[in-house]
Amino acid sequence: MSLFQQCPKKYYHLRIIKDINEPTSEQMRYGSLAHTVAEEYVRDGTPIPPPFAYMQEALDKLKSTEGDIYCEHKMGLTRELEPCGFAAENVWWRGIADFLVVNGSKARVVDYKTGKNAYPDTKQLELLSLATFKHFPKVESIKAGLLFVVHPSFVTETYHAKEQDERWGKWFGQSEQLDVSIKHDVWNPKQNFTCRGWCPVVSCVHYAPKWR
Repeated sequence: MSLFQQCPKKYYHLRIIKDINEPTSEQMRYGSLAHTVAEEYVRDGTPIPPPFAYMQEALDKLKSTEGDIYCEHKMGLTRELEPCGFAAENVWWRGIADFLVVNGSKARVVDYKTGKNAYPDTKQLELLSLATFKHFPKVESIKAGLLFVVHPSFVTETYHAKEQDERWGKWFGQSEQLDVSIKHDVWNPKQNFTCRGWCPVVSCVHYAPKWR
């Protein structure tokens, strides 16, 4: 949704026809490796490589959480918000929880972040938590958090199953314009800060080289 709201044309090329690949930055590669290290340590007990030793204290706290632990747990939902496989033909929403623990009526959802805690965006936490309620219907409350492992901080939110309808209503409302674009195959460009050399869609009318 964030990508579509930033620019429908960019969304079209990167998510619909996929004729353009967004370059993988050094930060993205580092984040992907950090996620793998965390997953293998929490799930399998694989020793943490020395360059990532700073993560161990936070991960040890997660490992000690009571309940059934899931790492990089894939979840899918149909348009009717029924649980389905991540790659099911009728999947409408999909997401991956970096760390999920279910303990009876309570659960915890944690998303690892390797960047700085400058403008924490908890929308992903909300969606992962809403999906968790569907996949684990006995869960009534979820404590969710963004765990910033490089610049240590923990941004938390709490979600309750009884609020599901209201929260999903907001997301359905935001997705309406995307539905319209898909139905009519209209993907208008929208000028934004990435147009100045940061967008991979160089054929766009708004594209311009980076400032020097």
